[in-house]
Amino acid sequence: MTTFFCLMKLLRQATRNENRFTKRFYGTLLAQTLQKRGFSQSSMVVPDPRKTTVFGLTKPFCTAEKTDREPKRKAAFGSVGRRIPYRILHVINQNGESLGNMHRAEALKLMDQHDLKLVLLRENAEPPVYRLMTGKQIHEEQLKRAEKKKASPKTALVQKELSFSSTIAKNDLETKTKQIAQWIEKKYHVKVTIRQTKDSNTDMFMLFDQILETVSEKATYLSKPKAIKEGVSTCVLRHMSEKELKTHQKLEKQKNSITKTDENEAPKSSEFYP
Repeated sequence: MTTFFCLMKLLRQATRNENRFTKRFYGTLLAQTLQKRGFSQSSMVVPDPRKTTVFGLTKPFCTAEKTDREPKRKAAFGSVGRRIPYRILHVINQNGESLGNMHRAEALKLMDQHDLKLVLLRENAEPPVYRLMTGKQIHEEQLKRAEKKKASPKTALVQKELSFSSTIAKNDLETKTKQIAQWIEKKYHVKVTIRQTKDSNTDMFMLFDQILETVSEKATYLSKPKAIKEGVSTCVLRHMSEKELKTHQKLEKQKNSITKTDENEAPKSSEFYP
């Protein structure tokens, strides 16, 4: 009986010591936290260890909510290994033929049997679409996607606009044409609108061609001149592609060569023979 009372006394003493230690520990932790946040020590209240839990203290520092709000990044094209979060998949073989829907365990079995890799094609489909591919196929597809991304425009398309009347003065037309050339140089689209004034016999389509001829070394029509309403016509100019530029330069060389040949032959044909 005496042993029982001694044991109870020791347990009560250990509990009091543990409570004092816990109180000092959490009190110090809270004090350090409040000091970092700029609170004075006089405003600090030491928590009661019997009412305070570790979860209550750590809640303000939890970043789970912030992580959930972050946008999901698109995974790079490649093998997903054996990490497949979906139970049912639509599988395509290495030849591009559909194998239908199957359990992921069956898809992994096929992957191991034929020494292939699983690649996610369409995650938003129902069920998600995976393809069995060789390492070489994956590498070639990655190269294609990289080239396509490189070729795609990095900046948003910009369109500038100019509007003037068919009786525009020569100097003003030259100024506007220079402005068009500057925009074309920056690879902008340029919308040109011409208004036909009363008692004006100017051919607006010829005026469009005149403007294009001035910037023909770099520009071409994106949309050819057309009348959008009575007395108003418009067109859109754009910068030529590299292929179009090479073709244009080749044609210009041929044209200049023919012109020089004609100039050289002209005196011979006009010679006088008695």
